[in-house]
Amino acid sequence: MSKKKNIGQFRNIGIMAHIDAGKTTVTERILYYTGKSYKIGEVHDGEAVMDWMQDEQDRGITITSAVTTCEWDHSLIQIIDTPGHVDFTVEVERALRVLDGAIGVFCAVGGVEPQSETVWRQADRYAVPRMAFINKMDRTGADYFAAVASIKEKLGANPVMIQLPMGSEERFSGVIDLVAMKQIVWDDDTQGAEYTKGDIDPDYVDQAQEYRETLLEAISEVDDGIMEKYLGEEEIHEKELKDAIRAATISRRIVPVLCGSALKNKGIQPLLDAIKHFLPSPLDIPAVKGLHPETGEELAFFPKKNDPLAALIFKVSMIEGRKLSFARVYSGRLETGSEVFNPALNRTEKLSRILQMHANKRERLKEASAGDIIGIVGLKNSGTGDTLCSRAHPVFLEKMEYEEPVISIAIEPKTHADQEKLEDVLEKFTIEDPTLKVRNDEETGQTILSGMGELHLEIIISRMLKEFNTNVNVGSPQVVYREILLTEERGSAVFEREISGKTLFADVRIRLEPLERGAGIEFESRVDGDRISEQYLPSIEKGIRESLEGGYLKGYPLVDIKIVLEDGAFDERSSELAFSVCASMACKDALEKASLGLLEPIMAVEVFVPDAHMGDAIADLNTRGGKIESISPKAGTQVVKAVVPLAKMFGYSTALRSATQGRGTFSMQFSRFDRV
Repeated sequence: MSKKKNIGQFRNIGIMAHIDAGKTTVTERILYYTGKSYKIGEVHDGEAVMDWMQDEQDRGITITSAVTTCEWDHSLIQIIDTPGHVDFTVEVERALRVLDGAIGVFCAVGGVEPQSETVWRQADRYAVPRMAFINKMDRTGADYFAAVASIKEKLGANPVMIQLPMGSEERFSGVIDLVAMKQIVWDDDTQGAEYTKGDIDPDYVDQAQEYRETLLEAISEVDDGIMEKYLGEEEIHEKELKDAIRAATISRRIVPVLCGSALKNKGIQPLLDAIKHFLPSPLDIPAVKGLHPETGEELAFFPKKNDPLAALIFKVSMIEGRKLSFARVYSGRLETGSEVFNPALNRTEKLSRILQMHANKRERLKEASAGDIIGIVGLKNSGTGDTLCSRAHPVFLEKMEYEEPVISIAIEPKTHADQEKLEDVLEKFTIEDPTLKVRNDEETGQTILSGMGELHLEIIISRMLKEFNTNVNVGSPQVVYREILLTEERGSAVFEREISGKTLFADVRIRLEPLERGAGIEFESRVDGDRISEQYLPSIEKGIRESLEGGYLKGYPLVDIKIVLEDGAFDERSSELAFSVCASMACKDALEKASLGLLEPIMAVEVFVPDAHMGDAIADLNTRGGKIESISPKAGTQVVKAVVPLAKMFGYSTALRSATQGRGTFSMQFSRFDRV
């Protein structure tokens, strides 16, 4: 890599989209035109650089976020290519947490699709400035203006076209740059590496003038300087307009829109220019904030190399059995061989190597500083969401939150050799993926794996075999239910027992009350300190919470409950262990008398069905207990939105394919828990 760049030239960006919008294809072209790849890898050939995992190549989809670095026109662009499938939302979440800017890739035919809506909302949550790239302009049914309208309508964004396509479908030949008022046409013989920029073709001049006016109007609404010149009918120079677009993009008041066809090698170089011109450098975004671990005071860290260290681990990968931690350095610097402090664990860790990432290839670095996104080898205990800092300036950068898994499968090793490997392999997967949960079912002796969807678990099983050579038998998927309390109930217990020659004593009386859906578990003590000493309250709460976790009806966690400690007693024989066990017994006593109910996960399903098969698709959803919420037409297909219990959705993709002769598609994501 060339000499260290100025941090103002860094662009840390993510590429996000719905599955099949062409995100990975866009990234592959970026790597080719910036000289990182000597040939273009295609997703459909299983040769994409960023989809380096065997399962990604077999399925033609992105599963893990890959990190890569390239240079364009004196800027250093660090890209995270994120998955588009809803089962891997956590990968997108982790990437967005550490990015400064993002590109939403949309299909010119489909416009805004369900998963692009989900990732867009995630980017809103992390206040990430964005641009939009309307891809697949060469496809039959491509409609640039409809796609832009859907960004405004469905995402509530303010899309501003800075390019126009020249033709569409098979007539798509190039783009018109509305900022410079030039047209760009690519040379097909050089795989799009060469292109000519020239005066706008007479056929497009009127349309270009009209949309240039629209662009100036949109920018004058968010920039006073441009407004003055626009109203005074003065000439607006290209640089002034670019600066105004940049400022409005970074402040998230507009989303610049570009277009092209990545597969046909058109539109990528202007996209790279736009990344450089309009997306923020680490200097353009607010200082990262964190909390002091002891005082709780809010601290700000600026992107300066000589300031105290603040870095966040946003992903952990097990590559060839070795732990590789991906981190974003916000402030200060890291050196190979140096020690860093992890306040979550209250311990220091040693960095044995720092790596510049290029998908699954890597280059060693002596040091990394503010603005860098790097791989680190040597962190034994640190995990996703942990902060790395110096002991002298400890800080917690915010923790990441993950959704709870909604689907489980039972697995058991095929042979004794697999048994020995299984625990080790599962531990590696859970370190890598916080949305994957593993537990042992004591009754059946099986290992229960819980994840975000059928595909998520399917890929874990596939990776066990391909990467770790571990064979397992897989039970049919099970839905993860929740249990709820329907009536208020009291419970009590007295614990008096001799354990290893010592008598322990505790007396606990509690009341359990149902709370509204989604309220979680609350604990309240209404006991005087002379009845139960305050030192025992945490043990009582812990004992009851653990008891609720194991459920009562079917062994599913109990949720939305208020625990009220009403009375009890202690003496000199009492201990924390005695109160923890006694509280658990009192909880079981209350649950035995209470009436309980089950909640099941309800999924929001969006089905795209050709008009001819509409009746069959709706009939199928009805038989699954689905409630149709809306049906809307979209270019020869109907979009059906419904809510359906997850338990009824197993095998739905096969049923939909046979009902629509393979033409129907659907996406599904968790909506809520509801009474069975």
